[in-house]
Amino acid sequence: MARTKRTVSENDMETQKTPVSKTAVKKPAIVEVREKTDEFLKHVLNVESVKIIKTSKTEEGWLAIAEVYEDSAFIKELGLKTKVKDKNLYEIQFDSNFEIISYEQHGQSSD
Repeated sequence: MARTKRTVSENDMETQKTPVSKTAVKKPAIVEVREKTDEFLKHVLNVESVKIIKTSKTEEGWLAIAEVYEDSAFIKELGLKTKVKDKNLYEIQFDSNFEIISYEQHGQSSD
């Protein structure tokens, strides 16, 4: 079996290099607001899932509204062991730098 020797030219090496982007791809602002809303409510309310139903730009920054299923406060008071959940709406306001400036529960959502 004969061996062939191959030399690598500079052109071959240039084509093998993977280009590195010098600028990172920035997420759209609305995506960042949605991600921060989800993360914040999961952390503060200790819930598994958050459904963001509205995200909008305001004069002050951003507004997000989310549905969250939480353990029923009434059932907890009664001391019953059940998996009944209340669907609540939360409004989260962000400033223009995507910092949360307020959040508020807006009662239960109706189906």
